[in-house]
Amino acid sequence: MRDLLPEFDYHNPQSLQEALILLDEYKRNARILAGGTDLIVTLRARQENPGHVIDVKQVKELRNLTFEEPGELRIGAAVSLNQLVHYDVTLKAYAVLAQAAGTIGDYEVRNRGTLVGNICNASPAADSAPALLVLDAMVNIASKLGSRKVPIREFFKGVKKTTLASNEMVTSVTVPIPPKGSRGCYMKARRTMGEDLAMVGVAGLVTPDTKSGRKVRLAYASVAPTPVRVFDAEKIFEKKKPIDQLLDEAIPVIAKSVSPISDVRAGKEYRSNLVRVLTKRLLRSLWEAG
Repeated sequence: MRDLLPEFDYHNPQSLQEALILLDEYKRNARILAGGTDLIVTLRARQENPGHVIDVKQVKELRNLTFEEPGELRIGAAVSLNQLVHYDVTLKAYAVLAQAAGTIGDYEVRNRGTLVGNICNASPAADSAPALLVLDAMVNIASKLGSRKVPIREFFKGVKKTTLASNEMVTSVTVPIPPKGSRGCYMKARRTMGEDLAMVGVAGLVTPDTKSGRKVRLAYASVAPTPVRVFDAEKIFEKKKPIDQLLDEAIPVIAKSVSPISDVRAGKEYRSNLVRVLTKRLLRSLWEAG
């Protein structure tokens, strides 16, 4: 009878330094286990066959979820999605992130899964990615040799590909507090109301501005090889015009910034239409709220 999982050596480091030493030793033959909601699936499917699994759930430094002055949310690599979703600061100041993280899997999956795992899996459909993109999040990376910071917009390099080297791991994500008066929202189209990956996901952040009236940030999931922020389209909303006129100008620019494909969840044309529909729905709702 075939085993459920391939054989591997299991490591349970108690400190970040210990974890980094192990990762430096085994590099591409090792995988990090935090929540395991993606890793265990790929192991069972024999899509991965690492010789070593490094479980970092007991590393104290990675379990911290804090709000630090002058205004920055720090999410450790072992912090579960449900911890993040139900954290008072997230609910009050980072509503777009709470909404996005709350759509990942179901409640039981979110008890195990982590935000850092969601971005490190580097799926184009990662629900947390558009929210982190509009919030200008920073990814904190460490190895045995040192640490570095990477803006979230530079972290994704392709389908299942990130900027991480083989001896590096993400230790946390830091998110600056949104500008005063900002309102954010995440909308996700999926095949069912239950657990499902996004056919299209869109995150938006609208901020009052004394010169233009409003500034807008927009980012998408499931429309390109990586999550996408549409910087060129955002500039259009700095004009003082009615929202419908701004949307008419912005939608063609957004369409040129994305490249949806057809797969088992949706066709290319349907995804393109969802981009238009969800963008209009999201921004109109945020405009009316302001």
